[in-house]
Formats: sequence, structure tokens, C-alpha cells
Amino acid sequence: MNVNAEEKKNNHTSPATAYLNRDLSWIEFNRRVLAEAQDPENPLMERAKFLAIVSSNLDEFISVRVAGIQDQIRAGYTKKDFTGYTPSGLYKRLIKRVTKIIADQYRTFKDISRSLHKEGIVFVDYKDLTHAQEQSIEQYYRDIIYPVLTPMAVDQSRPFPLVHSQFIYLAVVLTRKNSQEEEPYFAILQIPSNLPRCIPLPHRSNSKKRQFVFIEDVIRQHIQTLFSGYDPVAVSEFRLTRNSDLTIDEEGAEDLLEEIEKELRKRRRGVPARLEVQKGIHPYALEQLQAEFELEDFVFEIEGPLDLSFLRGFAGSVKGFSYLHHAPIEPLYPAEFEENEDFFEVLGERDVLVYHPYESFDAMTDFIIQASEDEQVMAIKMTLYRVSGNSPLITALANAAESGKQVTVVVELKARFDEERNIAWARKLEQSGCHVVYGLVGLKTHAKVTLIVRQEGPELRRYVHVGTGNYNDSTAKAYTDLSLFTANHEIGLDASELFNQMTGYSANYNWNSFIVAPTNMSLSLQKLILREAEHAAAGRPARIIAKMNSLSNQEVIDNLYSAAQAGVSIDLIVRGVCCLRPGIEGLSERITVRSIVDRFLEHSRIYYFENGGKPEVYLSSADWMTRNLTRRIELMCPVKDSSIRKQIVKILDLSLMDNVKSSFLQPNGYYERADDKKAPFRSQFAAMNVTRWKGSRALPSPTKHS
Repeated sequence: MNVNAEEKKNNHTSPATAYLNRDLSWIEFNRRVLAEAQDPENPLMERAKFLAIVSSNLDEFISVRVAGIQDQIRAGYTKKDFTGYTPSGLYKRLIKRVTKIIADQYRTFKDISRSLHKEGIVFVDYKDLTHAQEQSIEQYYRDIIYPVLTPMAVDQSRPFPLVHSQFIYLAVVLTRKNSQEEEPYFAILQIPSNLPRCIPLPHRSNSKKRQFVFIEDVIRQHIQTLFSGYDPVAVSEFRLTRNSDLTIDEEGAEDLLEEIEKELRKRRRGVPARLEVQKGIHPYALEQLQAEFELEDFVFEIEGPLDLSFLRGFAGSVKGFSYLHHAPIEPLYPAEFEENEDFFEVLGERDVLVYHPYESFDAMTDFIIQASEDEQVMAIKMTLYRVSGNSPLITALANAAESGKQVTVVVELKARFDEERNIAWARKLEQSGCHVVYGLVGLKTHAKVTLIVRQEGPELRRYVHVGTGNYNDSTAKAYTDLSLFTANHEIGLDASELFNQMTGYSANYNWNSFIVAPTNMSLSLQKLILREAEHAAAGRPARIIAKMNSLSNQEVIDNLYSAAQAGVSIDLIVRGVCCLRPGIEGLSERITVRSIVDRFLEHSRIYYFENGGKPEVYLSSADWMTRNLTRRIELMCPVKDSSIRKQIVKILDLSLMDNVKSSFLQPNGYYERADDKKAPFRSQFAAMNVTRWKGSRALPSPTKHS
């Protein structure tokens, strides 16, 4: 990792500082993603995709987290957080860290571009086009680009137009032809986002070489066509990021859907949080932009194309270079459901665990489709947080409602950046006759649970699915998540009660199996961790293994510290933010924290408690963050089936054995790659071999880049 030695020295842990800052920890996570883009062992196009992820991650981080800190500073808020930072102090640190990661990001882009060039994939400067290529681009500009361009002048009669967040614009400085005026003219121009960012250039039919020119370069070259009578002095790219967090008055809203739609319109005019400009931008243009956006410090000069997130789509669009990608894997259909296609018959005999993306999400889709067509199914209830753009689940739920079944869907309209899509699905479901509920005031519905009620003879039987990830067939191919299918009676009762609480009025309930936030999850976690400490004090086996995306809740961290001091061995597998400092003598020397960043996004939440030799395992939708424990409806579901508990322990073991893509958190807040002498072990590659964790069928042994 490229970390400034002096900065590392200054950040050495003091005995009084027991916590790492959440936002600084997030920067370190993004460094680990960037390290994958820099790793020459990864296929070249996969490196490009990781670089795109870094860009997208930074966009969201700045539009939400950094923008929130800026709001605090403007409001004069000076209180320190539990990690010891005031908003202004943290902001200064973030400017420094973000500046450095952007510089590293663009150095990496240059390296990847050079490597792509060697493979025959070339980003060409406009001045280097051949005559034939130039003629082709000239026609493309006239026929396709020019008709959709809208130059927008800025002067006394035409105020500064609305600049949309995270779109690329050109800032144009002009002078009037044959005029002695000293004051230049200024205009802006939005780059069309509905046209390809990289325009392919003509090539010989027998050539494997592929050349591309950026659309902004083409427009810049033809800028004169938009401003007749004026001379362009300078043309520079810029990109604005606005505060994108929604402020929703749920209690005062008569219609939550309409309130969110109103807030989405406000988002377009959110307070500017960051300005990116092309390196060498004309001083007058920069002056105009900074004055309009009122930004002084979060301004970045970029040497390279703005917004590298385009690389994700670009990497998938270039044909004929499959060897520059990971070899595709075909998710296996779960053997339990392949052998018997009747889900209800299978689940009547045993629970089933499905591990995505190694096993197919189609099993979940088929489960809902079968339920929608089964005449004995009386009701289907489901939570939806983020669904894909063309989800077959929506169609199945709509069909079920139209056939007369009771279908209830709890749609989370406030899932950040998916609000508009979820509004569209909510309306479609309502039109089909589904009961659509938007959750509880002040709480996001983040639990992933489905309940199917089926008439079987004289009785009703409940079938439940609990997941660690969203009901999204697209992300299920790229995220590691677990799905538990069960007909367990206690879990079924709890699922019914949970939906009753989300859709109606329900008094306090003594859960049989579920642990639910915000009701009892925080207290239950405290008791589970304390129980391990008591086992350790009594000399009984005591261990905690927790796999999650983020750990930032102070109370949970303090409980883990106490358990470690009592003798509990604690292994944390935290992909992203972690505010706990491991390895501090007398506090956390029994705690290890590792992060795995690899081909698939580690997304499953698994919690293991040794419990004196009687292990308990939970699958959950919740990370150990304050928002998950107090401001969301979340779920921890115990795994009742002993054979499935063993399968999940094997999955945890694979993660703990990883010495290729694991990075270990150090007490100073930085991460270091695993450095042992054992044979290389890559947990995601091992997980592709289903026999390692499930004992069913084997996938072909993965090659180095599979």
C-alpha cells in the first residue's frame, strides 16, 4: 500500500484512542479496491472494472458522507464524534486522503491504458486520427452529436443554468470576433450522457486492433460550430457532485411516495459538494465555476478523463478480448431443488442453503413463480429493498395477485439512489392488486424475508426465505450472499409477526427465533457477546466469528473489547468500514480484523457464537452499524439445521484461510496484505468448488484467472 510514511507515523495509535474514524476507514476500503485495479495478477479488463468501482464509490461517498460533514461545518457544529474528530478536523483529513487516492487512481488509469494499448485497445487523441477516421468522426458529429447539443451562455440576461450532479460539462471561454473587448464571454455545454462515451473508430475487417475517441474530445474539436461569431479561447471539462442525501418529513407526509418524488426533484439542486475540473483549465473558467458553486476547498484538477466509472460499461462492450476478463462461471442450480422441482415438498423434509453467486438466484425466482401458480398457496408476503431493472420477481408477484392470492409487498422507497426505480415497481404492483406498504415512519425496511402461506389439508403451513442480500437477480451474480429456505414452524410464526408489525399495528412480541432491529437486536447482540465472555471466564470454549460489510457501532465495539479482555477469541471479517482497533495490548489483542476484496463483492452477514461448545449461527441483513441497529428494520435468523450450520462454518473457514485477497487491519488504521509462508489460498476460488462447503457437487478446478 502506498502510504506516506510521515502520515503513518502521525497516526500511530495512542492509548486513549480506542476507535477508528468511519470515514477515514472508508477511504482505506477504497484503497483496497484500488489495489485490485493495480494488481497485475488480475485480468486487464477486470482491473479496469475495479477502477470504475473506485470512481463510483467516491461519487457516493462525497455526495452523502462528505456533503453531510460540509453541512455540519456550515451549521457551526464543533462537537467531536466518538472517534475524536470534529467535523472541520475530519474534513481536512478527508481532503488530504481523497486528493491522494484520486492521484493514485489516475496513475493507475494511465498504467491500464498503456497495457490496453499493448493489447490493441487504444484511446486515441483527436489530433492523431487518420484522414479516414477524421472523416468518419466528422460525419458522426454532424449526424448524431450536433443535433442533441445545447450551448448555454452565461451573462446578465441568461443566468447560470442548472448543472446536474455527476454529469460531464464543457466550460467554454470565448471572445467576440473582431472585438476589442477585454472581458471574455462564458458558456457551458453538457456532454450527452445518452451517447457512447467512447466512440469506436473504423478499422480494417481483418484487424484485431480497436481504437476509440472520447466524445468530449470530438465536441471540443468542433466547438466552433456552436458559437459562430465568437472565437473559443479555451474549452475545459468539469463535473459537479451535489449533496444527494434526501431529507424526508415522513411524519408530516400525507403520501410518502409523493413526498419522496418531491425530494428527488430537490436532489437535482442539492448543495455543491465537489468540483472536478480538467487539469490546465482556463483561470477565468475556474473563477466562474467556483463563484457559482461556492466551492473553495473540495476542488480537484484531474489529469485524464473525468468520471472513470465509464470503464465498467466500456470493459463489457469491447468484443473479441475475452482473455482479458475472468473466465465466466455458470452458477449451479441448487442440487436439492434440481433433484426435486417441488420446492414445498423439498422444504417439507429439510432446510436448504443456497450460496450466491456460486449457486443460482434462479432458485429464489422459481420459488416465487411456483408459489404464484400453486393453487394451494393462500398468501405471499415479501420485502423489497433493491430489485433489478427487469426483475422476474415483480412479474411473478403481480401474476399471483391477479390470480386472487393475497400478495403483500413491503417496498423500501428510501433505498438510496434506487428511489425512482422502487417507485415504479410500487406502482406496477399496486396496479396488479398487490397490497403495497412503504414501511414504518422513521425506519428503512432492510430485512430480506419472504413468507408463503400454503393450505395443506386441514392446516396452513408457512414457508420462509431469509437472505443476507437483496432480492436482485443482477447483483446476485456479482455479490456473495446466502439464502436460507425453511419450513421451520418457529421461524414461520416469527415471519408472520414481522410482517404484521410492518403492515399494521402490533404490540410487543416475544420472538421465538428472530432477532429484530430496532426492537431487540442491539440488546440481543450484547447478551450474545456477554455470554461468550462468561463461557471464557468459566474455561468453556468461547469464540466469535462475525462476517459483515461494516462495523461502526460504538456499543458493539465496546462489548467486543470486553469479551476479548475476558478471553474470547474474536475473528472479524469486515469488508468495508471498521471502527474497531485490533491488536491493542490489554484491549483487543485477541481480536483480528480482515477484509477480503476479490472478484465478487463480499456481502453476506454471518454471525457465529461458540456458546461453550454448542455453536449458534445466524444469517442477517444487518451490519453492526448504528443505522442498522436503531434506524432500520433488520433481521437476524438462527440456523436451526445442524448440517446447514456446518456448511456455513465451512464458508467462514474459507474466508479465514484466505491469504491471497485478505488484508489485515493494523492498530494504526491501515491494512496490510496477508504475509505467511503457506501455499496461496483464495477463498472465492475455493468456494467455486461446492464440495468444500456443501458436500454436493464439484465445479471444475479454477485456473489462476478464472
